[in-house]
Amino acid sequence: MVQLSFLSRPKDKMTVNWVFINFVHGPELNTGQACIWGKKKQTSQLSTDSKSYKWLWKNYQYVLAFCFAIQEINKDPQLLPNLTLGFQLYNSVTSGQFTLRSTLHWLTGNIHFIPNYTCQTQGKTVAIIAGTMSAFSAEIGTMLELYKTPQITYGPFDPMLSERDKFPSLYQMATSDSSLACGMLSLLLHFGWIWVVIFVSNDMKGEKFLQDIQTEMVKKGLCLANIIKLPDTKSRYEKTEISFLAGLRISSANVHILYGDVRSVYTMEFLSKFYLTLGKVWIMAAKWEIVVKETDHMLHSFHGGFSFSYHKEEIPGLNHFVKTVDPSHYPEDFFLSQLWLHAFHCLPTGSLCGTIGVCPPNASFEFFPGRIDMLTISDSSYFIYNAVYAVAHALHKMLSEQIEKGSPGDATQPRIFPWQLHPLLKKIQFTNSAGEDVSFHETRHHMAHYDIHNIVNFPAGFRLLIKIGEFSSESAHDQGLVLNEEMIEWPIAFKKTPQSLCGQRCGPGFRKMPQEGRAVCCYICVICPERDISNHTDAEQCNPCADHEYPNMERNRCLPKLVTFLAFEDDLGKALASVALCFSVLTAAVLWVFVKHQDTPIVKANNRTLSYILLITLLLCFLCSLLFLGRPNTATCLLQQIAFGLVFTVAVSTVLAKTITVILAFKVTKPGRSIRRLLVSGASNFIIPICSLIQLALCGIWLGISPPFIELDAHSEPDHIILVCNKGSATAFYCVLGYLGSLALASFTVAFLARNLPDTFNEAKFLTFSVLVFCSVWVTFLPVYHSTKGKVMVAVEIFSILASSAGLLGCIFLPKCYIILIKPDKNSLKALKNQRSSRGS
Repeated sequence: MVQLSFLSRPKDKMTVNWVFINFVHGPELNTGQACIWGKKKQTSQLSTDSKSYKWLWKNYQYVLAFCFAIQEINKDPQLLPNLTLGFQLYNSVTSGQFTLRSTLHWLTGNIHFIPNYTCQTQGKTVAIIAGTMSAFSAEIGTMLELYKTPQITYGPFDPMLSERDKFPSLYQMATSDSSLACGMLSLLLHFGWIWVVIFVSNDMKGEKFLQDIQTEMVKKGLCLANIIKLPDTKSRYEKTEISFLAGLRISSANVHILYGDVRSVYTMEFLSKFYLTLGKVWIMAAKWEIVVKETDHMLHSFHGGFSFSYHKEEIPGLNHFVKTVDPSHYPEDFFLSQLWLHAFHCLPTGSLCGTIGVCPPNASFEFFPGRIDMLTISDSSYFIYNAVYAVAHALHKMLSEQIEKGSPGDATQPRIFPWQLHPLLKKIQFTNSAGEDVSFHETRHHMAHYDIHNIVNFPAGFRLLIKIGEFSSESAHDQGLVLNEEMIEWPIAFKKTPQSLCGQRCGPGFRKMPQEGRAVCCYICVICPERDISNHTDAEQCNPCADHEYPNMERNRCLPKLVTFLAFEDDLGKALASVALCFSVLTAAVLWVFVKHQDTPIVKANNRTLSYILLITLLLCFLCSLLFLGRPNTATCLLQQIAFGLVFTVAVSTVLAKTITVILAFKVTKPGRSIRRLLVSGASNFIIPICSLIQLALCGIWLGISPPFIELDAHSEPDHIILVCNKGSATAFYCVLGYLGSLALASFTVAFLARNLPDTFNEAKFLTFSVLVFCSVWVTFLPVYHSTKGKVMVAVEIFSILASSAGLLGCIFLPKCYIILIKPDKNSLKALKNQRSSRGS
């Protein structure tokens, strides 16, 4: 609680009175009070009545920052030139009784508390600076509202205190910490901590923070392992209520977030007696570390933790002021003498209680013994400094306006009422000596800038807050976290960056799969599918590689596919090419044998010319299979299918012509019959060009509508892109193949009917078997062709060409070559006559 008042001093500057509430922790404590008027121009009055208590000496830094600001303003000729600021100091504890007592003492100015009466004759209050805790500011706010006295708080921001209908006279120096949840969340995400426990105070501020951070955690996929709400006082915890804490010690959640009003630290202090957490990382707001620094049994629990505090620049001169101050400079200050005696067990000459003992030459706050660091300026000290200047600027503006308007009143004692400061405080805006803008405008809540400190404990009991990073938030979409990880000191249980997970991390190559009935952070890891990868830890889903890439064995990286095709150099290509060449040579050899023995009866039988045509066509069939090997290009893609369709059409139509020739030969019984005339005229020879022209027309239509083209097949093989010839129109391809099939079926039918015709060199049976083999090969080809892909599909087509061609060659010509080469005695007219006479007899 802070009070401003006026002090009439004839022939001197005007003195304004401040009341400052300091924080002291203890179960039973009566407050010490020290009154300082002006600049040591009036003797102090001191009364203490203390019982068992524990001082939080770190908070005396508030007094130092307050005194430094008062001195700066009193020395500044531009700010309040006709006014000297003075102040009063009051102590309070976390007790409604002592809060009410201090407030009434301040309002009445007497040890006898008489509401609505004041016994102060030296000054009149115009403002209050108070509040390490929002509960304290709220408790005295109701009473201060009766007098419309402005209250400026230096504690953490509390949304409850910003409700203007309840606290219209209260101003908070701290900005909203709505971005604190985002800052802590950024820290969690940076280290991959997704499984955390949260300790919050059981009040509206704690609920608001819990709601904010839970909302953001759900968006980012983070989970809460547990939520523990801390009441205001430790007496509310019974033994049955702390039994769950034993489970937290062995929990997989290695990160604990601590947030709330400072009053809840006492509860945490109590719990820590049963709950020493050496293997946990604590993340907390700056106000917690102030009290934590002076609670012995909590030190190791918080070592290696993180503290978020508002970013602040260094106040020029304040550090030097803290280093040089001692009780001899302020003999009226009871607290400073008490602190000095506590720390150094001595008091210098000129102190409140005189000289006690002999102080060491380096006795100062710079070399303060124990666990207290006075030189690290806290957030509250910085806010106190700004609060003093805010009130001073408001007073200065108000006095300037009164002088300009010529308001009535003594020039040395202007008429000022507390309520007159409100419109000025709402609009006040100035730049402090650290170069930062200070105001109470609502727009200041939209931007947040936090310093992140690492809590480090040293063996001698000394501990520091080491700045290791910053978090800034200009807006919800513009946030930045900067960390220096090399400076971080982790808790003693961890040798490296700790993890906080519900289970195990899913490494690259795996993805997370949620478990039914458990939090989203409690998942299992499954390997990525065959064509997918995940290249980071804890991937939500696997990503497919591009068509020109394939996943490696670990499925954490996509590798470029190599372009390949069925080349002559491949083992399969070599085998097929060798077979094709061998059959080509064999066919050429058969043709040479037939040409050499062209006058023999077996060659003359069944139309010698058709045999030559069929052999040449089969030679081309074997050779056309080589078009399917090697790197495809536009020319080979066109020739593959056209050559295949035409040469096989010629071959099959030739077989059909030979079969018809056999039938015609055996059906001729009488000269002059029409069948005889067909045989003599060579009508069967016209079958070949007619059938070939039909196939040629189909191929022309195919090329005109949708010709074959080069295609990159990226799906047949996982690690290769296969260069193949796409047939263009599948309908045209199957029309060509169907036409071949119809010719083969017709040849088979005719040959089957002529199989039993008697003749020595009747080849109807061989033609039947050859067409049967041909049809079997291509009927088998269709399902096999459709069940394969890539190079295997090409190989199947080549094999079918070779197999069907070899079937025709073997079934029709090998038996004749056997007689020509092995049994030449049977290849003569004499043998033929003997065979006929034996059949006749």
